This record gives sequence, structure tokens and C-alpha cells, in this order.
Amino acid sequence: MTVDARALLPIAEQAVTIAGEIVKTRLPGTITAKGDRDMATEVDYAVEHAVRDFLSRETPEIGFVGEEEGATAAAESGLKWILDPVDGTANFLRGIPLCGVSLGLVDKDMPTLGVIDLPFLGFRYSAAEGYGAQANGQEIHASETGDLHAAVVAIGDYAVGSGAKTKNRLRLALTHELAARVQRVRMFGAASIDLAWVAEGKIDALIMLSNKPWDTAAGALIAREAGATVVDLDGSPHTMNSAATIAASPKILADLIELIAEARKDAERSE
Repeated sequence: MTVDARALLPIAEQAVTIAGEIVKTRLPGTITAKGDRDMATEVDYAVEHAVRDFLSRETPEIGFVGEEEGATAAAESGLKWILDPVDGTANFLRGIPLCGVSLGLVDKDMPTLGVIDLPFLGFRYSAAEGYGAQANGQEIHASETGDLHAAVVAIGDYAVGSGAKTKNRLRLALTHELAARVQRVRMFGAASIDLAWVAEGKIDALIMLSNKPWDTAAGALIAREAGATVVDLDGSPHTMNSAATIAASPKILADLIELIAEARKDAERSE
């Protein structure tokens, strides 16, 4: 199936509008534990149900995957919507406005469309492959910072759950290397915000040592369409199958990859 991602953008925008209204107008409600320090709220499930139902009516030929209930519709074409109903649930629960709705359209393992809505900040980011990226309808561009010492770099959350101690050796080593070399290190607690702000040039890079599709499907496409380079740990092009998500101004990418390699050596020595 050939998809015109740009033609589907209005549908994605409508879906995210529905989601954003739920996030803004409902209290978190009952909290469901999903694992060690991992949770979902009633709002997460309400958003996922509403968006899934809307998209199943508007695009029945496209599959659907939500963070909370997984794949609830399949498509032989390989096309699927991927939704994070509330990215940054821990922030949402505490009344911290750094949370958002993230909806991407993926063709096999590559995103072709993305919409991110930050309902408490009043910003919406969108992109369709080949047509650039926008924030609230205005074209946006990634940073052109070329010096790590002048760069603001966001990092993903530290690991929780099974194997967290081992995984966090690299995350802590990475934090150590970044603190010594970049202007500032930031942790916002929501991958959608990290990637949208790379796209907008608010920050110069994101290093997230994970790649859950609901976290990155929309944001990776938006960042790429804004001119950022999005890669895996080794610098290879980022896909939904990548092990990590690195998005950066192209001018500092090589230095970041080198820094990550140093952090990996540090983590191995600490074992």
C-alpha cells in the first residue's frame, strides 16, 4: 500500500486534538502499576481508547499500536499508527506540565508522519515525510550549534525495573561525560518533548538509551524533518528497531557519538 502521509496529517491532528482535550480536562484517576516505578492512569487508557476508536473509523486499513494495550488492529500493508497516550505519565501525575500526546504513522519500521501535542504548554508539533516540520503551524528548524561546549543536551530517564542497575551504569557514565563537556544537561522526563525541542532548536541534542516505538515514532520524524540527524548508538540511521535514540544538530553529532563511546568504556570499567 502506498501512503500519502501528508494527506493523513489532518486525521492525525484531529486524533491528537481529541486526546489533548481528555488530558487537559480529566484528573489522573486510578493508577495502574505496570512494573517497578512504572504506571498508567485512567487518562492514559481513556486517551488510548478514544484515539484508537477514532482512527479505526477514519483509517480502518491502517493498524494501531498503543503503549497501554499494544497492537489492537493489524494491517497487511505494514502501516500502523503508534500512540503514546500520555508521554511523561510521572510528570502528569505530579501536575508537572512536561507531558504530551505522541502519535506517529510507521511504514514497516520507519516513521512517515508525526504529531506531538503538549496540552499544558499550548504547543503542537507536526511533520510529514518530505514536507518539513512545524510548531503551531510555523516552520521550525533544528539548532546549528557546532561546539559541544555550547550545547544543551537532554538525556532520557534512568532505567527502572529489571536490570536497571546494569543499564544505569552506562546512563550514569554518560551523564558524567556530558557534565564535563557540554554547556548544560537536561532531563525533561518525556521523549516527545525531548525530540520536539531538538526539532525546534530549544535544545541541541537528545541522547536516550532506549527506543520504545510509542516514545519515538512521532518525535524522530519531526526532528529529522526539522534538520536534525537521528541515529542509533553507533551512528547508523535510526529506525523503530534501533537500540537507542540520538537526535542532534548535525554539526555536533560526530562528537556526541565519540562521547557516547567513551561513556561505554567507562561503564565497562565500572563493572
